[in-house]
Amino acid sequence: MSNAVDPAALARGIADGNRRDLARGITLVESARTDHREMAAVVLDHLGTSKQALRIGLSGTPGVGKSTFIEALGMHLTGMGLRVAVLAVDPSSARSGGSILGDKTRMDLLSRDPNAFIRPSPAQTQLGGVARRTREAVALCEGAGFDVILIETVGVGQSETMVAEMVDIFLLLLAPAGGDELQGVKRGIMEMADIVLVNKADGDLKAQATRTTADYAGALRLLRKRPQDPEGYPRAMPVSALEGDGLSKAWAAVTELAEWRRAQGVWDQTRTTQKRHWFGEELRAEMMALLTKDPQIKARLAELEDEVVAGQRTPSAAAAAAMTAFEREER
Repeated sequence: MSNAVDPAALARGIADGNRRDLARGITLVESARTDHREMAAVVLDHLGTSKQALRIGLSGTPGVGKSTFIEALGMHLTGMGLRVAVLAVDPSSARSGGSILGDKTRMDLLSRDPNAFIRPSPAQTQLGGVARRTREAVALCEGAGFDVILIETVGVGQSETMVAEMVDIFLLLLAPAGGDELQGVKRGIMEMADIVLVNKADGDLKAQATRTTADYAGALRLLRKRPQDPEGYPRAMPVSALEGDGLSKAWAAVTELAEWRRAQGVWDQTRTTQKRHWFGEELRAEMMALLTKDPQIKARLAELEDEVVAGQRTPSAAAAAAMTAFEREER
């Protein structure tokens, strides 16, 4: 991206709903370059935080039909007159760092809908497949006036806590399964889910999906009942992304829960807690950036790392030595 970008003009374009400017803005916030980071901060400051979309996180094991479900739900929502943004996080190769970024090809209909915006992003090395800058991409989509933002994660288990820290509603998409498969679902991700959706409730799998939904509903009752949520949540529901069955009921459950949380003040409280969390995360990231910026400190860090690997220092002692070196350099 060119250094000639005018952040104020870019922010105005995003606020006016210019899709190209929104795509450029997301590219800017995803960049690791220092000048891009500075411009991204200006863009975000210009947009402000007055607009709030309903942020929905969606996770599920690979092959459960997340992309098909998102397209079906997205088309359902745009049909209701809502503007929908999809931030689909693709797995990155641990070897090359590359990603296929094929979500737009899997959501052909939604990608051509004028009221929808799909942005595939590489997971990079973040837990749960949520890129560090996904939060800022969400803020840009809110600034662009989208009503609903869907964040699809890679679906790798308990590390999905990262997406739970940036959304208002967390959906877990699962396939019809028997009792043995139910035992394999991580307790942690089940506890985070507000609504469990059993997909592929059609054809020969419909009866099994109904039984699986009942199994998950029972498991959710055993796990916990959140005191801040209304009766009946968390809940399990069957859906068919292929045929569209259950989508309207699932969306009604999402909006019912969101409206209840708004009315009870839970929405604002949760967003405040999330802001505090991400401030701490960003602070730690900036501290790491400072530690590696100075060549001497960077060299010292490499030495300490070698000492830890060799068993000459414990990780905690090496970290303390690194901070001592940083403090000495700062003086």
